[in-house]
Amino acid sequence: MKTANFSLCLVALSLWLLGGGALSAQDWPQWRGPDRDGKTSGFTAPRAWPANLTQKWTVPVGIGDSSPALVGNRLFAFGREDTNEVLRCLDAASGKTLWRHEYPADHVVTGPAARHPGPRSSPTVADGRLCALGVGGILSCLDAATGRLLWRKQSTEDYLGVAYDFDSSMSPLVVEGKCFVHIGGKGQGAVIAFDLASGEPKWKWTGDAPANSSPVLVTVAGRRQLVTLAAKNLVGLDLADGKLLWQLPFEAAQGNNATPVVDGAMVYCTGLNKGLVAIQIAAQGEGFAATPVWTNSQLSARFTAPVLKGGRLYGYTDSSFCVDARTGATLWLDPAKHGNSAALVDAGPVLIATTVSSELVVYAPDDKACTELAKYKVAGTEIWAHPIVAGPRLYVRDRESLALWSWE
Repeated sequence: MKTANFSLCLVALSLWLLGGGALSAQDWPQWRGPDRDGKTSGFTAPRAWPANLTQKWTVPVGIGDSSPALVGNRLFAFGREDTNEVLRCLDAASGKTLWRHEYPADHVVTGPAARHPGPRSSPTVADGRLCALGVGGILSCLDAATGRLLWRKQSTEDYLGVAYDFDSSMSPLVVEGKCFVHIGGKGQGAVIAFDLASGEPKWKWTGDAPANSSPVLVTVAGRRQLVTLAAKNLVGLDLADGKLLWQLPFEAAQGNNATPVVDGAMVYCTGLNKGLVAIQIAAQGEGFAATPVWTNSQLSARFTAPVLKGGRLYGYTDSSFCVDARTGATLWLDPAKHGNSAALVDAGPVLIATTVSSELVVYAPDDKACTELAKYKVAGTEIWAHPIVAGPRLYVRDRESLALWSWE
């Protein structure tokens, strides 16, 4: 009887965590981590990085570039198999599939992007629900514990008359009981807030078309704002009602792809041929204004959002760089090349990156020079997804698989 009661307690605890209890220090429940800033907490680096990592398991999860999510002992992965998009929940220790949900993708990626036919958007886990946006614009909300479909949006009618024609990469933002997505096509689009519980629309802002960037939260003068890089502008919307608070032109060559980085009322943006830009958001009269503070035109990251650490921005163009966040001055630019993209994580004592050239690289957060501590080959294909760093566990998603690597 005591064993049975203990097992029931463990099940209840797991469901409580998925249902909105406090996150553990190493959870990674959404795009770029708990606060969408590329930071993980509670990480202790080994005394000496080993010559090699050990692969504990690897599981096929379908073709895609979507970063996984981790909540408690559960991993959530998103991929494409044949003509279907597939959401999976895996046991984080063993890689065993706990549930699987699939549906017709109803979309074929064409043109130069056709070699990335699967999901790029990362799933978000919050309040016991998992929200995921497919590459063709299908938004699904599932019960995170069971994989049961709760609601789905996939038509112009579902999106309040917004025509959809875009290979989606933005990752849903879930906050204050709402799921926020940017939907649309070339030339026009809409940010829509859906009630997380029911799927009913709460507000809609119509304006610029979506980009491949994902929204973040900013609080200025007590006002919570959704800030996102749309196709041609950096936009700030009132989180409560979707009202446009401010807008600043920003259009990178080959699209706005990198997620903004937030530090209080300062927002940092980057894009190909746009450099790295610091923008101050401030109350002005009854509204708000966005004012560029500095621009570093030397550094233009097409895909990689920097991480802010100790007053410095660490990022990646086709190599790693470090910038003074206060002045925009370049502190160093590493001559070593790792492909045209890397996903960066601030793991406390170290920075960890996975690269398109299928490596996992460990750096010291040094403002004097790029100090590489370790480098490992962790895949046979390109890596576009962010790694998840959880203690000695490193979860890496490549083109078709999700793997657990460890130094123990």
